Amino acid sequence: MNSLSTLLRITSIKTETVDTKSFTLETVDGKPLVYKPGQFLTLLFKHSNGDEVRRSYSISSSTTLEEPLTITIKKIPNGEFSRKMVDQAREGNLLNSIGAAGLFTLPDSYPAHQRFCFLAAGSGITPIFAQIKSILYGSANRVILIYSNRSASSTIFLDEILQLKDQFKDQLMLELLFSESAILTQSRLTQGVLDQLAQKHALYKDDDTLFYLCGPSAYMRMINIKLRAEGISPESIKKELFLVEAPTHKLAEPPDTDRHSVTIYYNNRSFTIEVQYPESILATAKKQGEQLPYSCETGQCGTCAAICTSGKVWMRYNEVLGKKALTDGYILTCTGYPIDGPVTLKL
Repeated sequence: MNSLSTLLRITSIKTETVDTKSFTLETVDGKPLVYKPGQFLTLLFKHSNGDEVRRSYSISSSTTLEEPLTITIKKIPNGEFSRKMVDQAREGNLLNSIGAAGLFTLPDSYPAHQRFCFLAAGSGITPIFAQIKSILYGSANRVILIYSNRSASSTIFLDEILQLKDQFKDQLMLELLFSESAILTQSRLTQGVLDQLAQKHALYKDDDTLFYLCGPSAYMRMINIKLRAEGISPESIKKELFLVEAPTHKLAEPPDTDRHSVTIYYNNRSFTIEVQYPESILATAKKQGEQLPYSCETGQCGTCAAICTSGKVWMRYNEVLGKKALTDGYILTCTGYPIDGPVTLKL
């Protein structure tokens, strides 16, 4: 077992749809696993050749409700481990995890007039479901959910969401879109349909609304472009990618490709490595046997984020760190390279 991992036991399994199940977990050592609504759990698996593989699954439980830790997994085509979990996992099975991570989270605090607009497609509802429950049960803030699916039968958490709508009639605004519907305005989320819903809920005119997007990349790209065109600040838009996709454009090289030392403080110890392009900080640490948190290794999840306390780190790719995080000194070790001299990082 990875020395940084936590052993989890599956205590119950619930079928959500024909291809999706929720897994309730407990730590074997009895210590609670800390997480925030919207984060994901990274599990460690073994390929048949013995290589370690990491897969991240969103947490659907809410700490506000003191629900037991639960992840929800949708079986995807050619998804070796999602298929194994959905088809073969049983109560009592043990799983290795490096814990919860991710930056797709709610603000630590927010004023009473803050609104939250969630746009989810398919299994993109998983982290959003945890966030919605946390807001509704923990505050009086208004929530708008625009949720796209193929049909009602394929809609994850549909019954629970309808119950929330019934319980929080004046606080939760719900828009369900089913692509099999013959009514165009109730099927797919196009820019035109988004305009209609935005007008209905005054989304473009309210600076106090935060937008959370989770679904296929093309779906989120369309929404992001539309929101930005309507004047919504990028700091008011959060996105969560489920499937890691290679960048479609050629990535630049760092302005400085010389070798520099990187000192890393993590897990109550420190170590120093020599990093030089083309190997990133994370890749160099792994090569030297140092265990650091990571998942996607492509700058798209945030698991490997660290704070740069001295020196400069240039990132080749970044899909998750916003302006505030960058200002606070956060960098991604998986796409980060030291430039202009030594660097010190804290995880």
